[in-house]
Amino acid sequence: MDKVRLGRTDLMVTPLCFGTSGLGDMPDTYGYHVEAAQAEATIRAIFDSPVNFIDTSRIYGMGRSEERIGAVIRERGGLPPGFVLSTKLDRDPSTNIFDAAQARRSLEQSLKALGLERIDLLHLHDPEHSRSLDETASRDGALGELFRIKEEGLAKAVGLAAGRVDIMIPLLRDWDFDALITHNRFTLANRNAEEMMNFAAARGIAVLNAAPYAGGVLAKGSASYPRYVYQEASDAALDPIRRIEQVCARHNVPPGAAALQFSMRDRRVAATVCGVSKPERVRQTLEWARFPIPDDLWEELRFVPFSTDDPEATRVYKPG
Repeated sequence: MDKVRLGRTDLMVTPLCFGTSGLGDMPDTYGYHVEAAQAEATIRAIFDSPVNFIDTSRIYGMGRSEERIGAVIRERGGLPPGFVLSTKLDRDPSTNIFDAAQARRSLEQSLKALGLERIDLLHLHDPEHSRSLDETASRDGALGELFRIKEEGLAKAVGLAAGRVDIMIPLLRDWDFDALITHNRFTLANRNAEEMMNFAAARGIAVLNAAPYAGGVLAKGSASYPRYVYQEASDAALDPIRRIEQVCARHNVPPGAAALQFSMRDRRVAATVCGVSKPERVRQTLEWARFPIPDDLWEELRFVPFSTDDPEATRVYKPG
């Protein structure tokens, strides 16, 4: 798989990145459990694949995602050569405190769990869920600490991984980020992140587009997985998904392949972050990435309505 330069950094990454939040066992978010053995088997499959990019976070599964990745890293004697690991600084989940001291603790916990001395790509994660955005995003707060961590050489590159675009754009204007992660906001069903992606492209900030399946429904199907962006979904919320599925059915294309390639074919997107929860999903993602999709399908999908609203506006956030 060809690699691209991550923004203005020296990091070279595949246009696919595997997300590992589900591997931390987060039933409140995904509606199912993932045991340690299955998670570690999935991580091995990722390391054995042509993809060289993996994303995690300190808060995923209250540390379980990083711990399970770290177990396989130790088993293998280190990260595979040329592999790029992305993780995130997180708030204290019990208090929502996210100051400089908490950012430093988060890094130290990540390094210990992963068994690494430094992080390739380190993000500030979900500042909108901290007790005080001003505290978190100040030069004396977690955001300033993120850049101090980079200056110390403990992170090669730094990014912003948040939800709300209206919070992200001002921070992207004021700070010299290398990358950003947006999730659920650039999919076949939603384009909430368009303005931010245009801004990032103009500034040379690498865009990592996560959750192209709208929380899983475009991969698993609305009939068997009637959830949208991590919530039980009404018929109204699922209607655009069903219309996408109908278009794909007429062209004999898996909706997951269309959803994935919709992101991968956009020039503003450096890498698409796809969550996986079992080894078979790693293989399936690679198959979908190269699935032949006719131009007629893309033309027909242009006329399927999509939302520009925040898809998670009504979500009750639970980190588990």
